[in-house]
Amino acid sequence: SLSLLSELPAVFDGVKLAAVATVLYILVRCLNLMSPTAPPEIVYQDTLLSRYLLKSCPMLTKEYIPPLLWGKSGHLQTALYGKMGRVNTPTPHGVRKFLPMLQDGATATFDLFEALGDHSTGDDITMVICPGIGNHSEKNYIRTFVDYSQQQGYRCAVLNHLGALPNMELTSPRMFTCGCTWEFAAMVGYIRRAFPQTLLVVVGFSLGGNIVCKYLGENRSNQERVLCGVSVCQGYSALRAQETFFQWDQCRRLYNFVLANSMKKLILPHRDSLLSLNSSSIADADLSRVSAATSLMQIDDSIMRKFHGYSSLNEYYEKESCVHYIHKITVPLLLVNSLDDPLVHPSLLAVPRSLTEKMPNVMFALTQHGGHMGFFEGAVLLPQRLSWMDKAIVEYADAICHWEKKKRCFL
Repeated sequence: SLSLLSELPAVFDGVKLAAVATVLYILVRCLNLMSPTAPPEIVYQDTLLSRYLLKSCPMLTKEYIPPLLWGKSGHLQTALYGKMGRVNTPTPHGVRKFLPMLQDGATATFDLFEALGDHSTGDDITMVICPGIGNHSEKNYIRTFVDYSQQQGYRCAVLNHLGALPNMELTSPRMFTCGCTWEFAAMVGYIRRAFPQTLLVVVGFSLGGNIVCKYLGENRSNQERVLCGVSVCQGYSALRAQETFFQWDQCRRLYNFVLANSMKKLILPHRDSLLSLNSSSIADADLSRVSAATSLMQIDDSIMRKFHGYSSLNEYYEKESCVHYIHKITVPLLLVNSLDDPLVHPSLLAVPRSLTEKMPNVMFALTQHGGHMGFFEGAVLLPQRLSWMDKAIVEYADAICHWEKKKRCFL
């Protein structure tokens, strides 16, 4: 018995080592630490423009290296974006514009930020930017991107999604939806009138990517004076995406629940406006269903589809998705996604892949890491202020601006 007692410390030490090894294994797996870094996968047709872009845009061809300890986890990248947006966020100074001109009495708003210097081409260029779901110009990731773009010589116009700005009342019984382009079109129209000589770079983040691609493809005239378009982290087809949001793979069902709660916080403060304004299609029972919703789909079915008179959720998702319009875009278009984005199922990436096979103007960049709208860079722990996404978009826009400038000089 004494010999057994003497062996107990060694047994306890073995248990401790096994526990530590188990914890380390779980951390390595959860943080995806063994995943190698790599350059983005670039899918494109071999054209003079694509060759020029690959030479002019090193962000698209060199390794994207996320922060060492946590940056290879798509969940942590997404969570940090969702909680903070960016770190050490600047405060660009802009002017808020109000456009009370929409057909149903809605008042669109956007923030206008002037360039902080001349663009390298010498041209007047405006980035027209559509943020992600329920976002606006005051979000940290938007402020960071705007500040960087201003420094590179771009004027920036940022749409504030209808109903998303805090302390701003609705003037019609409608909020933003996943594919309504009315507010974005109103902002672009204002920019065209106010700056007749300006050229446009169209940028959309997440849900905003769906809106800008749908806008560009809806009407050929929407592409006039547009140099290029950029879409980041969108899912292309809401109809196909809805099924994946109920799956537990990559915790997508949990994200669905979190996003639904965020939407409820946007919608319910507008209860009085949505119910009291004339010709409202929304009833009190609809808002009660929103209060009880646990998924985005329940919210969309209860209220969002009714803003535009869709008879079913499937019809709403089908008609509001850019997948039916994106093939009509003829200007250069960069589509960016991340393979570890927990919100965008890999099956949805078949859309941009097939587009590049048919359309020489489309380039698809797929990173190994980055999560949903994260794309943080940094050495070990703390991320840098600018993300890979910020630099890649501006670099691509710069390259297109110079390409088009050379074309105009030769004509």
